[in-house]
Amino acid sequence: MDRRRFISTVAAGIAGPFAGVACVSHQGQAKPVRAYGPLRPVRDLRDGEVRLHLPDGFRYRSFSVAGSKFGDGSTVPGRHDGMAAFAGPKGSTILIRNHEVNGPVGAFGDKKRAYDPMAGGGTSTLRVTRHGEVIESAPSLSGTMMNCSGGPMAWRAWVTCEETVNGPDVGDDFSGGDNSKLTRKHGYLFEVPVGRAASARPIRAAGRFAHESVAFDPSSGALYLTEDNFGFPSGFYRYLPPKHPVLAGRLLDGGRLQMLAVKGAKRKDLSVGQKRGVTYETTWVDIDDPDPDFRGRPSNDEAVQAVGKQGREAGAAIFSRLEGAVQHQGTVYFVSTQGGATAPGDEAPDGFGDGRGQVWGYETWSGRLKLVYESPRASALDLPDNVTVSRRGTLVLCEDGDGANYLRGLSKAGEIFDFCRLEPVDGDPGAEFAGSTFGPGGHTLYVNVQARQGMSLAIWGPWERGPF
Repeated sequence: MDRRRFISTVAAGIAGPFAGVACVSHQGQAKPVRAYGPLRPVRDLRDGEVRLHLPDGFRYRSFSVAGSKFGDGSTVPGRHDGMAAFAGPKGSTILIRNHEVNGPVGAFGDKKRAYDPMAGGGTSTLRVTRHGEVIESAPSLSGTMMNCSGGPMAWRAWVTCEETVNGPDVGDDFSGGDNSKLTRKHGYLFEVPVGRAASARPIRAAGRFAHESVAFDPSSGALYLTEDNFGFPSGFYRYLPPKHPVLAGRLLDGGRLQMLAVKGAKRKDLSVGQKRGVTYETTWVDIDDPDPDFRGRPSNDEAVQAVGKQGREAGAAIFSRLEGAVQHQGTVYFVSTQGGATAPGDEAPDGFGDGRGQVWGYETWSGRLKLVYESPRASALDLPDNVTVSRRGTLVLCEDGDGANYLRGLSKAGEIFDFCRLEPVDGDPGAEFAGSTFGPGGHTLYVNVQARQGMSLAIWGPWERGPF
């Protein structure tokens, strides 16, 4: 199919207002949903260890563990995070995976190809079977930092996001790394094509801020961007490239960055608890200086807010920690990790925002924003992070909670259910799920465990038994 037909076909397939996931009360459903049945411990087919609790009939295999070797002999870095799956040859799957490594620890892979030879983050590309057996693996982008999430693109590419503004021109961040050792500015989007190494050229016009995720709208060519500012307000952005990326065959720099605002309500605070079924009419405000040139080495806290402050001064809406985003049938679903009201009995988490999580939906063609789900308590949904969508329109939410961490489903009927629980990792209470993505045909759900020794996993089983 040629590119123009691709765009018109996708546009014609957009469904009605907020098709897919339904909005539910922030009181939650009356009783818990067990869409696939109770969870039980299941042994990893790679080594027999119990890492996941899954419904009956589901199996999994872990692969590409941090510290193991790529096919070229270099070492797999840790901090596995956002990921996307693409169809590969002979029924295989190509995975492009982020590594959220911070600090001037040195680039992995070939340092000559690195964006910044001192930075330790980036992406790896793997070709695997639908049962998690690695066929090929290699670094695909290195020398970036804090590659948290990103998004798959329709022209067979992954756009990876740096969740930082570190660089030699700003003060050190909370991790204590010495930014003066860095050679380049960070905080950008980078494109990673399927099948070849990335160019390591940042998309500067898409902003320098704490990028988290990106969702592509094939109808307009816009990229919708989330921002995860842990201690400060966050914004929902869109980047309008100078040419439709499908027609260009790649993502071009030099476009326009905008930030979402609620019509008639300047600086509307959407981080707090919301009414059931609330819908807002929205507009967009321009960011005049998306790639600020810092002078005098300002503090990291000041620098990380520089782009967002421009939008809020123009009236942009306030969110709490925007993380995962995914586009489905004309709606971009995105997650506010600490959005909502604090439930009785729950402690407010650290950072900006007192809730346990919200899921929002933005209709790209009508400009309406709607609350899809707000967590009523930590036991229902606890600090959602990355998100993906199944073929049936059910969302898969990766938790980053304080206790047990789950993969939760949010069905089209607005029901939250448990699908998978992470077995506690010895000595690593911060281990969490990240980067969930369904492979071609929906046979396999690939997901990462971000831990001190991170890894990827392939999960398969009787999906037809439930809403995935």
